[in-house]
Amino acid sequence: MLLISPLKAQIELAKRAKERRLGLGYTQKGLAERAGVSFPTLRKFEQTGKISLSSFLMIMDVLDGLEGILKAVKPDNSSSFKRITDVIASTNAKPRLRGSKS
Repeated sequence: MLLISPLKAQIELAKRAKERRLGLGYTQKGLAERAGVSFPTLRKFEQTGKISLSSFLMIMDVLDGLEGILKAVKPDNSSSFKRITDVIASTNAKPRLRGSKS
């Protein structure tokens, strides 16, 4: 498990989005226009990592990163985590047996 603060994650996402933008040869203004976000919004995102979710998703759609985001949040059925009811049921699976009082 990766231990990273939300702020550091925002900054890292902004850095990676900028790298992808540059790799695709887009200017900030060009990407902002294609994504349907304002230029100041994109500039602020790249500098600080702060952006609304909808604007972030519109940018990532243009940068061909939207599918990766959706895959990242897809539920993983192979996870070792269980629901609390499953944990309780497994610990109570074998009831204690007592002898009769005869």
